[in-house]
Amino acid sequence: MSKLQKITHCLWFDHEAEEAAAFYTGIFPDSGITQVSRYGEAGHEHHGRPPGLVMVVAFRLEGQAFTALNGGPMFKFNEAVSFQVGCETQAEVDYYWERLSAGGDETAQRCGWLKDRYGVSWQIVPTVLPDLISHPDPAISQRAFKAMLQMTKIDIDALERVQAG
Repeated sequence: MSKLQKITHCLWFDHEAEEAAAFYTGIFPDSGITQVSRYGEAGHEHHGRPPGLVMVVAFRLEGQAFTALNGGPMFKFNEAVSFQVGCETQAEVDYYWERLSAGGDETAQRCGWLKDRYGVSWQIVPTVLPDLISHPDPAISQRAFKAMLQMTKIDIDALERVQAG
């Protein structure tokens, strides 16, 4: 029996919940859609959605539970909440960057952050970045931070050159 995940991420969409869940589960390993619920007649006076429209999609990314809700156009995503994707290699950084940024807002790409086609913010973070920014040598830390500010997608080789001086 699997352990219940106490906290689940819920993403509010206008009408793209199922499409977005399929997009995300197609990118991350150990992922998949686990359940789809549809609007019925009950509560129509509150939600105004036609019966049969997808209401909620439960899905997993890298084994973590997510919920996507088709709740209407009244709420939008913003950068106040983002998802961090930890990466060991430049190939991983490139893979997640390319897939998650496809069709997204190119003007929102900076310092390893991007917005996907649905407006969700992601941080594609190589493990070396937080290590360098919090380095005990303030000169290395400051050089790493300054280098990061100049980047769109994080470049691990450039960060390692910064560490070397």
